[in-house]
Amino acid sequence: MNLKDKIRNIPDFPKKGILFKDITPLLKDSEALKEAIVKLADFFRDYEIDYVVGIEARGFLIGTPLALELDKGFIPIRKPGKLPHEVLKKEYELEYGKNVLEIHKDAISDGDKILIIDDLLATGGTTYAANKMVEELGGEVVACGFLLELDALNGREILKDYEVRSLLID
Repeated sequence: MNLKDKIRNIPDFPKKGILFKDITPLLKDSEALKEAIVKLADFFRDYEIDYVVGIEARGFLIGTPLALELDKGFIPIRKPGKLPHEVLKKEYELEYGKNVLEIHKDAISDGDKILIIDDLLATGGTTYAANKMVEELGGEVVACGFLLELDALNGREILKDYEVRSLLID
């Protein structure tokens, strides 16, 4: 199965000039979703990982089933105001503006080995912010994984100090 065929392009979303990569057709197709999760898991099965950390919101859709496939727990990194306990906040740059991420301060302990997961690697700013949050809480980012990487945006450059694995490269 060609998983790239399950990703739809939406021009000018969320603003003019952005080509949004819509993964909902892949999510809707149970065979495609299972194949994507198993293939991503195969990248990381031999890694020493304590938790999978997914970045809101589409990182949850990939990260949670990936955590189950790897028999690991899942930790969410969320947008502001969504987590009910004490949080660590990090502001970061997007390709089309600024944003803030939050994680529970007690979600990660010293020495926890973390796999960061998101659906898309674009410029890398969101993942870089997530990595720094994990490290600030004492965790070690073992690797970063993505369903799709937009090669032309050079997101690997900002993540050059981390191992990066992408299932699909566009």
